[in-house]
Amino acid sequence: MCNACIIEEVRKSMLSRRSLFKGAAMAGVATAAAGLLPARQALAQSSGKVIDLTHTYDETFPTFDGTPGIAYEEAVNFEQHGYQLWKLTIYEHTGTHIDAPLHFSKDGTSVADLPVENLMAPLCVLDLTGKAKDDANAMVMKDDIDAWISANGAIPAGACVAMNSGWAAKLGDPAFRNTPDGKLAFPGFSKEATDYLAELGAASIAVDTLSLDPGNSADFAVHFSWLPNGHFGIENIANLDKLPAKGATIFIGAPKHARGTGGPARVMAVI
Repeated sequence: MCNACIIEEVRKSMLSRRSLFKGAAMAGVATAAAGLLPARQALAQSSGKVIDLTHTYDETFPTFDGTPGIAYEEAVNFEQHGYQLWKLTIYEHTGTHIDAPLHFSKDGTSVADLPVENLMAPLCVLDLTGKAKDDANAMVMKDDIDAWISANGAIPAGACVAMNSGWAAKLGDPAFRNTPDGKLAFPGFSKEATDYLAELGAASIAVDTLSLDPGNSADFAVHFSWLPNGHFGIENIANLDKLPAKGATIFIGAPKHARGTGGPARVMAVI
């Protein structure tokens, strides 16, 4: 996601927190290593069923700012050369994609440098569908996480915590992105929740919407706190409704281009 004017103003107000974020990022590396073991344990106990958590996308896929996220140009024609090839122009934050720490910090970790230990992780799925039916800008709160823990046990170290708001079912409808009057509207995480997840040792979060923050966010509080803190996020994830609340292992095919602030990813889960 991107909204340059608003982001720039909020960025200036957050610079004083950078030293805190750097210290927390070092702690996050240790958490990543600790999280690899439970991911492997869960995988060893799985049935081997693979669920694709990635949307197929093209120039019609909705984006945060409304600009098409990918453009195709024919580079090699099959009829002329016997093979075919597209030249693609892609915005990093489109389709099912990763938000790396560098997306909301001057010198954070790029998508190419994310710890590989965090790209295979225990997956915790929070059901926000009930709240989202009543509020298009519903947020995951600390109470939602506590309820998940009460029902399922502790959040594993290094986990990816995903919000299932049911929003993926709206894909193809303008309501996936905005209200009839054009205002951005979709569920997301609250800063209260992501601060709590950082304390619990989660490494990443995921949403089935266009942004980690809810659509009506004016300050991108989650982006400005969670990402510079050494964590990453996944936006526009698919098929969370096909997964159990716990027990799945997520595999995140992060792109590896230097200086990347994020990028389209192939994401899967094994249950």
